Amino acid sequence: MTKNSQLIRFFRTRIPSFECTPGCHDCCGPVTTSSEEMARLPVKSDAAHEAALAGLSCPHLGEQGCQVYAERPLICRLFGTTPRLACPNGKRPEVMIDPKVEQQIHRFFVETRQVLV
Repeated sequence: MTKNSQLIRFFRTRIPSFECTPGCHDCCGPVTTSSEEMARLPVKSDAAHEAALAGLSCPHLGEQGCQVYAERPLICRLFGTTPRLACPNGKRPEVMIDPKVEQQIHRFFVETRQVLV
């Protein structure tokens, strides 16, 4: 297991979860992710990527919501868990993410190659 894979696993355990508004996908726009996380996602066609980008969406957003929820990237997991990425519907976990962990995640974003999902 690579160092980045270990960090991703560590961060995933430190990001609190909460229940979203059913059917909401307000935070499912174009995002970037690490190459390691991207490798976990199903490959989408160029046409699917272009259509999603044109609609300011994610190529993994389907009729019923996120099609890769269990493997969604760290940035997607952060939405709603920090005031910096607040849920537009006011949803949030009981306890927000530890600010030190959030800083570590943002440092990981800066220090790793990021690709458009």
